[in-house]
Amino acid sequence: MTLEGSGQVLTHGAQRPVPIASLTKVMTAYVVLTGHPLRPGEEGPRIEVDPQAAHEAGVGGESTVVVTPGDRRTERELLHLLLLPSANNIARLLARWDAGSEEAFVRKMQRAARDLGMRDTTYTDASGIEPTTTSTAADQLKLAREAMRLPVLRDIVATRETTVPGVGRVANGNTLLGTSGVVGLKTGSSTPAGGNLLWAAKTDGTHLLLGAVLHQRANTTPAEGLTAALEASRTLIDGLRARPRTQGSEG
Repeated sequence: MTLEGSGQVLTHGAQRPVPIASLTKVMTAYVVLTGHPLRPGEEGPRIEVDPQAAHEAGVGGESTVVVTPGDRRTERELLHLLLLPSANNIARLLARWDAGSEEAFVRKMQRAARDLGMRDTTYTDASGIEPTTTSTAADQLKLAREAMRLPVLRDIVATRETTVPGVGRVANGNTLLGTSGVVGLKTGSSTPAGGNLLWAAKTDGTHLLLGAVLHQRANTTPAEGLTAALEASRTLIDGLRARPRTQGSEG
């Protein structure tokens, strides 16, 4: 965790790579927006839903959304579906649209990670369903810094719920939004990954706290792990938000 501008990063626990589940989608969104930037309020190009994305909805117990082949969704709409309900089929659709194949897109993800100094991170898929996609909290914090500098991504991850035409109302899985100053970022959970949260919270009108909590209650259930990650994150955020007030500094 860090307070932006302080230059200080606080860590707890061993920084060894672990599965990160849907935190992967932050890098997916980052790579898409790097290659296809959007201005605030801009919808971006319309992207055709291919038969594969439609077929994958509801298959294999993954987190997905129902989409219709041939429908054309804007880049911004697909990013909402990627980051709020955490749709794996949309992650793979965006990867194919951006790079021609998921495999080619994963190579772009890995290059982006290298450029950001994420030396202990390995991406093997665009959604995070693969347990071989691994990272550390310290590496994910580097990504959080860059992600929150993209106005469109920052706006999307702060959205509690929205309506996407043809899909309906979708809600953000980050239940801390709107509490404890939280304005993002992304949840992730699976049995091997446990519960994970990449978070951003405001201390006041100008300062931003960023943090990553990984591998909570791994090898239990995704719901149990995510609950533990959310609770641990809230404790950290509340403690850090109180710290500048009690110490009279922002360090």
